Amino acid sequence: MVTNVVMPKLSLTMKGGTVGKWYKKEGDTVSKDEPIVEIISEKATYDLESPASGVLGKILVEEGVDAPVNSVLAFITALGEPVPEMEQAVRAARTVEEAGKRVLASPAAKRLAREHGIDLSLVEGSGPEGRIGEEDVQRFVEEMSGVAPRVKKIIPLSGYRKTTAERVSASFKVAPHSTIMMEVDVSKMKLLHERLQVSYTAVLVKAVARALIEQPIMNSTLEGDAIKIFEDVNVGVAVATENGLVVPVIRNADRRSFQELDAALKVLAEKARQGKLAMEDVAGGTFTISNLGMYGVEFFTPIINPPEAAILGVGRVVEKTLVVDGNVKIKPVMTLSLSYDHRIVDGVPAAQFLSRVKEFVEDPEMLGI
Repeated sequence: MVTNVVMPKLSLTMKGGTVGKWYKKEGDTVSKDEPIVEIISEKATYDLESPASGVLGKILVEEGVDAPVNSVLAFITALGEPVPEMEQAVRAARTVEEAGKRVLASPAAKRLAREHGIDLSLVEGSGPEGRIGEEDVQRFVEEMSGVAPRVKKIIPLSGYRKTTAERVSASFKVAPHSTIMMEVDVSKMKLLHERLQVSYTAVLVKAVARALIEQPIMNSTLEGDAIKIFEDVNVGVAVATENGLVVPVIRNADRRSFQELDAALKVLAEKARQGKLAMEDVAGGTFTISNLGMYGVEFFTPIINPPEAAILGVGRVVEKTLVVDGNVKIKPVMTLSLSYDHRIVDGVPAAQFLSRVKEFVEDPEMLGI
């Protein structure tokens, strides 16, 4: 009996995923519930287990290729099962696959392709469902003639990178963004960092979590015609990986100590770099922090991580001359940038929230240890 290995639906909103890595090759013996392939979903990676014991007879979706939910990724045959039955299943799959490769193109694109003698199957369409437009054919003609710049490398827009592109595009189109910025004296935060050996990000997470408790409108989302304010304070921290941006989440951040936050951040960051984040590691965020300070960035305008109401951008620490109690002093300063959804939050509560974060960062002892 042939058993299908299918693309799983890992969340309510998941429409498709990317095959990251096959742990078995064709002809290998597999056991039921043994990890067989790595799946990269919109938020995390997941090791898909084999639905049956037998032999991995045929891989239909190669590594790095996207596939919709419930599509067949591979076939597993029983041990000793006759090959003809397997070949019949593969032929059927190929028929479906070839049917899906029919070229969709506009009349203008077809006309231009005929004029230049171009096989439309070689042209990448930019329209809905990959439909090829006249501009796609024109671009292909320019590339073939040497007019267009030479391409050094093509990076597939898939996995984390594809999800990030879709989410930030949707966020910027749907949520009217507004951004405010404040400079923060981090003298005492630096002392706390040295004394407790915790990261600046851990201090920021705790400051944000406490401020969210005091300004709950920032810890919310818009659903239809209603604003839903969350009781849980789950702070996500954006992490850059080789596969793109991902946002692991620290749950109940308001209840954790600096040391607990620091330990959780280290674990999640390492899992993110290894591509081993589980669904529970990335789901349920209510607010996001994006720190680009380590890359020399002083301030920036972060894009809200939907469906959250706001995101905090963190810049680098720089030495600046400040006037303190009438005296000129050199202090370490950091710029915080708060982008918020103006449908949910007005300027005053956003400023009050950022001011409170500033107070906590400038005097982290207020947060307890």
